[in-house]
Amino acid sequence: MFRCLPMLLCLPVRESNRAGTSVGTKGEPRSGIMDGLHRLSGATGRSSPRECTCMRGCAWLRGGALLMLAMMMPMTVLAQEEPAAPAAQSTDEEDAADRGIELFDGKELGDWKPTNFGGEGEVVVEDGSLVLRPGSPLTGVTWDSELPEGSDYELSLEVKKTRGIDFFCALTFPVKKSHCSFIVGGWAGSVVGLSCLDGDDASRNDTTRYMSFEKDRWYKIRVRVSDERIQAWIDDEQVVDRDISETEVSLRAEVLLSRPLGLCSFETEAHYRNLRWTPLNEEKPE
Repeated sequence: MFRCLPMLLCLPVRESNRAGTSVGTKGEPRSGIMDGLHRLSGATGRSSPRECTCMRGCAWLRGGALLMLAMMMPMTVLAQEEPAAPAAQSTDEEDAADRGIELFDGKELGDWKPTNFGGEGEVVVEDGSLVLRPGSPLTGVTWDSELPEGSDYELSLEVKKTRGIDFFCALTFPVKKSHCSFIVGGWAGSVVGLSCLDGDDASRNDTTRYMSFEKDRWYKIRVRVSDERIQAWIDDEQVVDRDISETEVSLRAEVLLSRPLGLCSFETEAHYRNLRWTPLNEEKPE
């Protein structure tokens, strides 16, 4: 029906001023369709009753088409003006932030204590950030309080380096009955991975990858831990997804003092903020 609308509304009309042009009974111009019907029927000057019936039928169809088009136009405008439903704003990261436990308030060290590595740099709170000055080689802090319960959890933080060329984030955390470290920017600034898996550190196991990092840029870090798996993200990119159900997890000897939870950098100044621990024992709705 709708395909016929343009044809019904735009039927050609022929003028009756020249010889051989067909006209109606009252000198009115015929449509192109009626002119063709007239020639096929062999009629000449006068319209037959059948032709008049056809003309009245076409006029009725044209009028009906105009009425239908007029009725459809308001509905089309209303459909275009109807606002789209707002997109859902909730994300896994926002849900985790709502349930997370703040580990650093941006004002004082609180339960973080400078780690006595030997040769460590200064640890200060500056402009809302926990700052590790370059050490020789390590500077770090260790959590000196009871940790939240549960073996399934997520750690999140933001970190940037301002000087130095080696790792600016070695996040040590408990997993199963041991501990592990997530390394960001190690081995001259590019290695990312877990230390250690079956005795191999972040530069030598199957989580090893190479990335470039800019100075004075904040990076979002997330590490999700369970007894079966360790996952990690840098900004929105997942960089680790490792099944550890049959893997021995351990630490390098240099960071044993970071247990049970710690941060450190290697000859590099690192700034940390927005540190949170989020329990994940509760199942999230699909």
